[in-house]
Parts: sequence; C-alpha cells; structure tokens
Amino acid sequence: MNPIIFALPGNEILADKLCKLLLAEYGELDLHRFPDKEIKIKINTDVAQREVIIIASLNQPNEKILPLLFLSETARELGAKGVHLIAPYLAYMRQDKRFQPGEGISANYFARLLSHYTDSLLTIDPHLHRYRSLAEIYTIPSHVIHATKAIAKWIKTNVKNPLLIGPDNESQQWVAEIAADVQAPFLILEKLRSGDHEIEINLPEITQYYYHNPILIDDIISTAKTMIETVKQLKKYLKATPICIGVHAIFADNAYQELMATGVSQIITSNTIAHATNFIDIAQDLADAIKSLGLLQ
Repeated sequence: MNPIIFALPGNEILADKLCKLLLAEYGELDLHRFPDKEIKIKINTDVAQREVIIIASLNQPNEKILPLLFLSETARELGAKGVHLIAPYLAYMRQDKRFQPGEGISANYFARLLSHYTDSLLTIDPHLHRYRSLAEIYTIPSHVIHATKAIAKWIKTNVKNPLLIGPDNESQQWVAEIAADVQAPFLILEKLRSGDHEIEINLPEITQYYYHNPILIDDIISTAKTMIETVKQLKKYLKATPICIGVHAIFADNAYQELMATGVSQIITSNTIAHATNFIDIAQDLADAIKSLGLLQ
C-alpha cells in the first residue's frame, strides 16, 4: 500500500506533485491556531499501519517545528507504521561549532530533535560545512539528493554560451559537476565575509569570457549580499547581464527586491521553498528518491 503524504502549510503544491508521481494518497489534516498562538493538529485520514510522509520545507523553522512534531506524534499515536520527513530545505546547519565561549551548537540540537520525532529524513543540498554528512549528527537514516541535474537541465534548455560562477570554494564541487553536464566553463570566486551583511568578492581573471552569459549559482539565497556584490562586479567586465540561480529561495527581509534592483537578467530557484522564482522543479528527483528508499509499501 502506497504511503500517505501530508503537507505542512506552504508545501501543498510540491506535495500534490509527489502524490501524482507516486500514486500516493494525499493526507487531510487540520492545523488550528488558538488566539493565544497555541496550535492543535487533527488528522482526518486513517493512517493506521500506513507509512506517513510529511513534506515540510524548514525555512522559518521556529514557527514550523511544533506543527511538524505534533503531526508526527499524532500520526504515531493513530497507528502509523512509520513517519518520514521530507524537508527539501533543512534548517539549522549554520551553527555547527562553538564559535564563541558559551554558544550552543544548534545544528546538533536540531538534529537530535528531528531524530527523536521522525524515522527517516530526506533533504536536498543541505548546507554541510564542517560535517561531511548528516549521519554525523542525525541518528535516523538521513538521505541527501542534489539539484545539480535539474539546474543543468534548465541551463541547457534556456541559456546559450553560459559561464558558470560559484561564490566560494565550498561551491566548487557541485558547480564543477553542473559545468561538466552543461559542457561550459566555470569560475570560483573568493568570498570574504566580515559580518552577516558585509561581503567582499574577489574575481579571478574573467575578461576572456566577455561574450559569455554569466550564471551565478549558490545553494542558498538568503540575504543575497554575495550575489548582489558579484553582479555589480561582473557588470563591469562582461557584456551580458548575469542570471542568478539558487537552490533554496530564503530571501530574508528585502533580499529579493535588492537583488532585482541590481538589474540581473533573471533570478531562478528550485521549488524546495515556494517562491515566484521557482522555475526548477525537483519533484521528480524527490519521487525517485522516495522509491529508492522503499517507502512505497
């Protein structure tokens, strides 16, 4: 019997796509908010002896985590065989060490929390920095898929003569993978960060690519400061206006408007987080991963 898929608010479109691709049942639930901001979960679909999949992209995690945990516990108490989390965007990966005395390591704490309340985790391009894999902090089976093929497909379909540009050394491996798929050159920038909102970009030799179409690629567009500064620099040296591609469309505060104001050609993201820039669909990649994990039972 195929699983039941539940969507937390904001994930309905992606969940609907997955149900159609997997021939899964779309679970019905009510999430009620009381005047004092407490919440109540009510599951309206019989989950007894069924595998339950929760679709919950965890941007703005502080307001999402309790609905997720309450939904998971309710499903268990109603007899679900297993509760599995698909978090296309996985939060709390930044604070992965104690940078200052007295700080908490929130990546570890968040991993323990999700590991306690769910049976497995599937995510897309988590921001692994000091951890080599999620298995270092998650005690449940954790699976990572990448948006590289979907991004490469979009570039091949929509951009001629591309030049791929990664923001820092961390991005080199997967920018290089996309470039190999697209058969295009790529450059990796040197990024110097002096605070949450202060970025300095050093460009490598770029004049030989004057007639290429530059594409900036990053895993997360949050404050967009890196892309904004890079766009300003690229416009000095290249003929074409840059395209910006991000896997996860966080767009904190006015980041989207500020990036648009630089005069970029396009801003493109995947639908890990619902946003008007979602032109790269990762639903099929997620569906294939769910099949490979044996949840269609």
